[in-house]
Amino acid sequence: MSTTTTEPGAATPGPKTNRIGLTMIEYKGGKTTLCAGCGHNAISERIVEAMYEMGVEPEFVIKPSGIGCSSKTPAYFLSRSHSFNAVHGRMPSVATGAVLANRKLVCIGVSGDGDTASIGIGQFMHLMRRNLPIIYIIEDNGVYGLTKGQFSATADLGSKLKTGVLNDLPPIDTCALAVQLGATFVGRSFSGDKRQLSAMLKAAIAHKGTVMLDVVSPCVTFNDHEGSTKSYKYVKEHEEVLQEVSFVPAFEDINVEYDAGTTIDVTMHDGSHLQLRKLEEDYDPTDKVRAITRLTEAHDKGEVLTGVFYVNTKAPNFIEMLNMTDQPLATLPESVTRPRKEALEAAMEELR
Repeated sequence: MSTTTTEPGAATPGPKTNRIGLTMIEYKGGKTTLCAGCGHNAISERIVEAMYEMGVEPEFVIKPSGIGCSSKTPAYFLSRSHSFNAVHGRMPSVATGAVLANRKLVCIGVSGDGDTASIGIGQFMHLMRRNLPIIYIIEDNGVYGLTKGQFSATADLGSKLKTGVLNDLPPIDTCALAVQLGATFVGRSFSGDKRQLSAMLKAAIAHKGTVMLDVVSPCVTFNDHEGSTKSYKYVKEHEEVLQEVSFVPAFEDINVEYDAGTTIDVTMHDGSHLQLRKLEEDYDPTDKVRAITRLTEAHDKGEVLTGVFYVNTKAPNFIEMLNMTDQPLATLPESVTRPRKEALEAAMEELR
């Protein structure tokens, strides 16, 4: 805690700082332009808190996004970080290029259910299978909020629009898809569950592979009514929590208490600990098959299953698979990155 002296012999507390000496205000962004009560704003607040508490330098964070209400939110957190609004559904390509160019950056990509599960589904699938070091957040409200609330591909079968129209198509479960394709940290949370989402975001920062978090985030304008399966009321009544999630950073005392035999302790890449206190006796988040099975069971029961479904800290990430140099490519001199004239001429000759 810092102090500010106002007169001889008197001192008033200064603003609280984190482990790298920054205040919370230095992690905030601009004022939101989203609807009052939008779940996306709560997610932005949790991101600010997680980055502050983990002591991440804002200047070393990149925030790519696509198009949609969700993709506006990087403007509302970490104003000192680097942002890029990509073409609709193409955020994964931009994120991949940025991370490969500078492996020292923390990448937090924000997308929506429409941006991800419809026009961007192809890019999403290839990003998941590569295990690129990225935190990929889907702010999932089941509708296209910018274009008057049409159903998205994550809307549940039988859910109802405000106009009374029923959805007659089955949903895409982005979590099941991410687990199957190769993401190494997959979970779902609710924008209204501050404690769970905060712990998951901090664990995501400590993970060095693809993190995919589907966050159910009700649209108060178009999808928060009776008959919606992504409304605040529905999620609160149908949420099935898989486990209690807690997180202990490597820079804090790891000596915590938990019930032996009921808590799974996962050591993250930086030495932090993700602790999952089991609420289901037979659930193991390192079992990929069990993760997909449990997600399917929840869907069949009409549950909104939340928690960490799958985590694997042993798989190599995309940068390791490519055997890239430790020095970021963006900082290498042209003499190293640009082929010599003779090499280009030889390549051209081979194509004749």
